[in-house]
Amino acid sequence: MQFTRLLGCDFSSSPNRRKPIVMARGRLCIDERSIRLQQLMEFDSLDAWQQWLASAEHGPWVGGFDLPFGLPRELLQALGWPMEWAACMDFYAGLSRAQIREQFKSFCDARPAGSKLAHRATDLPAGSSPSMKWVNPPVAYMLHAGLPRLRAADVYLPGLEPLKPQAQRVALEAYPGLLARAVLGRRSYKSDDASKQTTARAEARALLLQALEHGDAGGLGLSLQLDKVQRSLLLADGKGDALDAVLCLMQAGWAACRRHAGDSLYGLPPDMDALEGWIVTAGMLSPGVAKS
Repeated sequence: MQFTRLLGCDFSSSPNRRKPIVMARGRLCIDERSIRLQQLMEFDSLDAWQQWLASAEHGPWVGGFDLPFGLPRELLQALGWPMEWAACMDFYAGLSRAQIREQFKSFCDARPAGSKLAHRATDLPAGSSPSMKWVNPPVAYMLHAGLPRLRAADVYLPGLEPLKPQAQRVALEAYPGLLARAVLGRRSYKSDDASKQTTARAEARALLLQALEHGDAGGLGLSLQLDKVQRSLLLADGKGDALDAVLCLMQAGWAACRRHAGDSLYGLPPDMDALEGWIVTAGMLSPGVAKS
């Protein structure tokens, strides 16, 4: 059988013991079209997370990371920032969060109501928040904290960097909400607020997990394999961080099956904007209904 190591990452721009970065480690069995969850890991610092990613002993792997890998072209043009991805990300990494907020707020303040934020091409098909958004959720800060560390860990970012045929660690932008909505629609399955971790949300998690295990999630063509302890942990996680890491793991598996599929590299659109980046599986998934 042919196996591929996978990672799925639910990222936090300011991780701590209460809100760590959560990573799911798994194995793709291409012959069986399945992904086996092997381990759930927590990192309460960015340094520890980066060190783990950079370690050769954990590779090779294909990973899905829930943080943006680029900014909207429209925003960059308006601000006069570098229009080449690597130079732009170097410039962005050199800014403070206060500077980012100031420039992004000035951009928004000059625009009419209803169109304050600029969007990437991937945002509409993915249903994702604009990567320039600095609150609720602060994805601009996630980009600022996470992407430089991925680059420092010497991972390969398909579609954004020159082709690296022998890359041992491959990182793709993922978004768990995209896969969750393919099963649940707009039904909520998590909350960081303990008072809102309701029975209804627990039932939604159960429905989502059932769809993943049955291979019925968004037309991925992959099923998730869990043991009883893992299933219980994911169901009990009212914050949904571990489940989100698993959703990113599934998206990484979908991409790994398409690492060399015609003109598409890891399932990314051949004509994707190499300045903005793209969320893997965006525009590719179909709404599904979990079996009850």
